Amino acid sequence: MAAACSPDGGLAGTTATPATVDTAPTTTTIADPTTASAPPRFEGGIELVDAKRLSHSWTDGCPVPPGELRLVKVTHRGFDGAVHRGELIVHHTHADGVLGVFRSLFSAGFPIEEMRPVGDFDESRLGSPGQNNTSGFNCRFIEGTTTWSEHAKGLAIDLNPQQNPFIDGTVIDPPEAERYVDRTLKDPGMIQPDDLVVRAFESIGWLWGGDWTSKKDYHHFSATGR
Repeated sequence: MAAACSPDGGLAGTTATPATVDTAPTTTTIADPTTASAPPRFEGGIELVDAKRLSHSWTDGCPVPPGELRLVKVTHRGFDGAVHRGELIVHHTHADGVLGVFRSLFSAGFPIEEMRPVGDFDESRLGSPGQNNTSGFNCRFIEGTTTWSEHAKGLAIDLNPQQNPFIDGTVIDPPEAERYVDRTLKDPGMIQPDDLVVRAFESIGWLWGGDWTSKKDYHHFSATGR
């Protein structure tokens, strides 16, 4: 599922204040040097987005307007060992750094099952059992509050939620990820303390929810630590 620092909440309906942001090139591309005999190379880019591209993941009243967000497009390794193309959306101030993180994960061979913006899914599929989507922006509250999730600001990413669940006492999200409450497992796609994934995000100043004390959000990284 497109899980977050806590399970999904609702959307607000107030009017967002327009923001002025710096202009940026429509696309930035990074690629590893390669030759015909070399392994597959990493490819990535950054693109502008609008409300239509964000679909139901954004609405009037969200804490950031579409113009402050960017679509980050990358190649990534899958659990099948093949190279796949993925996309996620983050705040424009972090797009370059996030692109670099996924370049590092590609080079290290870290597998990601699926990577699509939340707005690409039919709303009825969100939260479906077995969904293991890596995603960033999603305009929503933290469940049970009127506090915006860091995802609503484009400042958080959830990575392989099936292998890295949110745990708060007896609550496991997604519920079908119960096997991965055992963090001594070494299954592909799991995130462990001070591993290459944690270090890659730390290199751009992002913190891991697996380091929280009162609860654990093993799939969650954010620019604010929340």
